[in-house]
Amino acid sequence: MPVPIPRQRAIPAVENGQAPGSAMPSGTSAGGSSSGEAAARRQPTAGMDAAEAAANAAATAASSGTTPSTAPGTAPGTHLTLLLIQDDPGGSPVVPDLLDAAGKPIRVRTARNLTEAARLLTDDVHCILLDLALPVPAHAEDGNDDELAVLKHVLRLAPRHAVLALTASGDAERGSEAVRVGAQDYLFRDELDGRLLSRAIRYAVERKRSDKAERRLTESRLRAQENARLERGLLPTPLLDGSSLRFAARYRPGRSRALLGGDFYDTVRTPDGTVHAMIGDVCGHGPDEAALGVELRIAWRALTLAGLCGDALLGTLQQVLEHERENDEIFATLCTVDIAPDGRSAGLCLAGHPAPLLVRPASAHSGLAGVAGHSGPADSPVDSPVVAELLPYDNNGPALGLLPGARWPRTQVQLGAEWTLMLYTDGLIEGHIGEGRERLGQDGMVAMIRRQLAQGLRGEKLLRAAVSEVRELNGGELTDDLAVLLLDRGA
Repeated sequence: MPVPIPRQRAIPAVENGQAPGSAMPSGTSAGGSSSGEAAARRQPTAGMDAAEAAANAAATAASSGTTPSTAPGTAPGTHLTLLLIQDDPGGSPVVPDLLDAAGKPIRVRTARNLTEAARLLTDDVHCILLDLALPVPAHAEDGNDDELAVLKHVLRLAPRHAVLALTASGDAERGSEAVRVGAQDYLFRDELDGRLLSRAIRYAVERKRSDKAERRLTESRLRAQENARLERGLLPTPLLDGSSLRFAARYRPGRSRALLGGDFYDTVRTPDGTVHAMIGDVCGHGPDEAALGVELRIAWRALTLAGLCGDALLGTLQQVLEHERENDEIFATLCTVDIAPDGRSAGLCLAGHPAPLLVRPASAHSGLAGVAGHSGPADSPVDSPVVAELLPYDNNGPALGLLPGARWPRTQVQLGAEWTLMLYTDGLIEGHIGEGRERLGQDGMVAMIRRQLAQGLRGEKLLRAAVSEVRELNGGELTDDLAVLLLDRGA
């Protein structure tokens, strides 16, 4: 784990014995060679890429007298800062005058050991020039027999900074190994000159930025692949071949930047023509809850295709939940509906879950009157072409995982010839209304759906409008996961 470094002010080079006036001329190296000869003798350690091309272009522009407006890897007006870590940089200066691509001086800080380097390593440092001959710290994780122990220590100390390795002339093998370990490039100690080092600093900074961007892209792709696998499990394709029912669904996770949450749903048609639908909600919002939701959905599909329904199916799902959950406090609510082959009736089982919403033509409203637990659409407009009402919920059983040996009664419901059935999780009804503590609730949700139905919205358009309005009423993203499933049977 990298050592935490406190943020400090930028320290001018003169405070560390490295004022520009004490540096060697920019056109001559420490060994007396010209910059062109040194650059010709030194071979690059990595293949040409976009970062190197940018650095080369900047170096060429600087040598020809045409300076770009800003150096690669820095914002306009930003000075590059180099941290030199060498045993005795004051007594044996190796860094000549340095200019960035815009002709501005590159600020240099010096440190005689890694402890001092940690103090000087602030956020405004862009690049580290490390002498590989620096003694290995006594507390270093790598042993003294590792010739790159000091480099590995610096890479752990400064994982976000570009690093240049400084080695003896002719020791290209050690320099190449330093690049393999994690440095952006290497330089020969006795061949340094202003133009070569300035170019190397800009190249290292840009390549570090490019490496980080590539790493983020790779991580994003891996995350997308993982999310796609979860999505295939949690948001399945309904199996409705041979059925006249129309299907629609919407899903929104409650976690910020998450793709999936603990809500799950599924719909299948068995060989006898019965259409089975379910929707559920695992308590919590993390990836473990999402994974458990996938397991319960797959188990429900397998058990349904095997012929189980009602109390027997929910009892078996509870056993699955009890075996797969991390602790005894985790539970799941569930709503299952099995629609008869003729589409006119259905069986309903609720395990601690909100009751579904049934929408039918106003002329057909009569089937739910007298059913235990049904309140009826008392506030529906008389001249409304459709009636939206909650299915009965008095026989609601406990959520899965709460009571061992629990039972879940099955309620028979008459649907009629033409209807729309909406199953949903509590994320649709628990959002706030405005800035107060009042929530939308089931009554508010029913009133909202009735109003949208009166506007002629159906199917996907109805679900989109409902989810959008719930978010607007909440004043932004919902904190809970939200899933809505719609089954529709036309005339």
